[in-house]
Amino acid sequence: MVQAIPAIEQVKENLTKVKERIARAAERAGRDPSEIVLVGATKSVDVERIRAAIEMGLSHIGENYAQEAWAKYQQIGDAVTWHFIGHLQTNKAKLVVRFCKFIQSLDRLALAEELNKRAGQLGRVIDCLIEVNIGSEETKSGVPPDEVEQLIRQVSQFPNIRVVGLMAMPPFLPDPEQVRPYFKRMKELFERLKNLDLPQVEMRYLSMGMSHDFEVAIEEGANMVRIGTAIFGPRPIKGVKGCELVGETLSHDTART
Repeated sequence: MVQAIPAIEQVKENLTKVKERIARAAERAGRDPSEIVLVGATKSVDVERIRAAIEMGLSHIGENYAQEAWAKYQQIGDAVTWHFIGHLQTNKAKLVVRFCKFIQSLDRLALAEELNKRAGQLGRVIDCLIEVNIGSEETKSGVPPDEVEQLIRQVSQFPNIRVVGLMAMPPFLPDPEQVRPYFKRMKELFERLKNLDLPQVEMRYLSMGMSHDFEVAIEEGANMVRIGTAIFGPRPIKGVKGCELVGETLSHDTART
């Protein structure tokens, strides 16, 4: 009988394997693996497993729900850089700007206005990525590709928001190769928008690629990937140990890992 690996040790082993896969994908594309930012997607992951990953060198984590993220922040603090990667309700902006360095899901002007207001009250500048609905899917959040530049130009007027890149979650397709065209389109859009000469706009990050397709995303130009289940294992159906999801409204596009 094969003895099961304890959950904590499994996380550490998984993280090592993911880092190796990231390095190989970068090398295939002729890129330096060190330029790829790995964001551990920790929705529904308990703090014990997150801490195990941090011990193994994970320095960025991303959360989908404001209350869950805040509960974890209370326990983990600034040992990592916090990203918000889920659909952000406008009324949650006040909480998220207290501890997140990156908001990866900016998708509308009203949210930008609220983030700017709340960040200004704290004397902070929040780094934001514009979420792009690259697959034009009705069930997902995000800005249509042909409207991204307009939103960036509008957001550039806010002194407490800095647009630092684009984020996308292409359609989920069983074969990662089927997703490659969407990643290519995102890279083309990213390169075009990098030429914008606007205040508060520094297009540095192209965040795309999750557990099942991150290698293809890296080959096509991603320099930030959001990986959850490949590191932490399958998520439980309900809740988070030690974290209370008070007042959260679940969005229709929460599978961001």
